[in-house]
Amino acid sequence: MQANTDQISYLTQSEAVKARFDKLKQREVILEVKNLTKVYRGAKGETTALKDVSFKTHRREFVCVIGPSGCGKSTLIRTLAGLESYTSGEVLLDGKPVTGPGRDRGMVFQGYTLFPWLSVKKNVMFGLEMNGMPSEEASREVALWLELVGLEKFANAYPHELSGGMKQRVAIARALVNQPRILLMDEPFGALDAQTRCKMQTHLLEIWRNIDITILFITHDLDEAILLADRILVLKAHPGEVQELIEVSVPRPRSPDQLFTPEFIATKARLEELIHPPTEPVDEDAVSVPSRMIRFVNVADNVE
Repeated sequence: MQANTDQISYLTQSEAVKARFDKLKQREVILEVKNLTKVYRGAKGETTALKDVSFKTHRREFVCVIGPSGCGKSTLIRTLAGLESYTSGEVLLDGKPVTGPGRDRGMVFQGYTLFPWLSVKKNVMFGLEMNGMPSEEASREVALWLELVGLEKFANAYPHELSGGMKQRVAIARALVNQPRILLMDEPFGALDAQTRCKMQTHLLEIWRNIDITILFITHDLDEAILLADRILVLKAHPGEVQELIEVSVPRPRSPDQLFTPEFIATKARLEELIHPPTEPVDEDAVSVPSRMIRFVNVADNVE
């Protein structure tokens, strides 16, 4: 496929995209983060992982978080999940402070975190039964979610019998079965091969279209962020601070065919600019060049 090289700004939005964002911003705010700061204290001093991070997420919005290594992406999502405390600021879900884990948040990790001794069905039922739902009712509920993720035929299979993508679909179903207000995903497709990853991205978008769920998705893949997100929260590292919150101008519905559209290319160029800023050129005269190269192979064993 030939790239469209028409130059546009990543801020340029079609009328349809503008109308969609206007509608999205009229929805209620599900998650609000205010001046969130996280400081780790150790024997060698303090390390600020997050500093004054603020943003809002609206109902049924899909937000991706990206940034360079060390920007605090995983710290942020674990804090939102209630798995880590924060030093200062506020995290509000439906206007109520987040003080620990809760059923109102579903979490999907990069690792599948499935119980290997339980079947697919029992893995997804686990949370419902722990919350006191009778087994018969939980079984009926789980059947619906397995159908949603396309695994109804594998209900009695065990994790070791599934592919990576199928395991992650089980993890998604397990996170959604409690019907949380928001789904938090920490690089969930990072361990998958490229082909499976592409399929899972498409499948996740289909799930998102069909249920009332808000998604906050951590990734290091720029193409993935643009393909999935309504808005992209860009963090900078050391400490993790908000650089920009970008409204993705690529129209929905999304598909991999859009990777070469002007809107996609312009948005990716902006993300590259933020995450990989230009560096000072290296002074070649200052680089030490060895007077001779040490050889560790037989002189007669040439490769060219």
